[in-house]
Amino acid sequence: MTPIDKADDKVMLSTLETPTLTKAELAELLFDKLGLNKRESKDMVEAFFDIIHTTLVAGEDVKMSGFGNFNIRRKAPRPGRNPRTGEAIPIKARDVVTFHASHKLKGVVQGDLAAGDTPE
Repeated sequence: MTPIDKADDKVMLSTLETPTLTKAELAELLFDKLGLNKRESKDMVEAFFDIIHTTLVAGEDVKMSGFGNFNIRRKAPRPGRNPRTGEAIPIKARDVVTFHASHKLKGVVQGDLAAGDTPE
């Protein structure tokens, strides 16, 4: 588990690691911020991701206002190449999950907006 500094509701991660927020840390933040017990916090995080997973598997988009959209995109079959041998190999068609950040999230990440502001 990565150490977290919860000052000012910002997650500050160790500089020795790639900054990452895990599901366990998210549950801990819900526990601290909302006053849920640890079991409820963990269950809420699990349910949230289960709903997103189930919705995407069903072929539906997930749209979160102010955050972004998760979409399923069909990639067509295409020719590929084995990098070791150089042999041509076919790459099958497949579905991939894409995420498009909202303008608001992009603004917050770039420092153009505060978390509660709305883009103009």
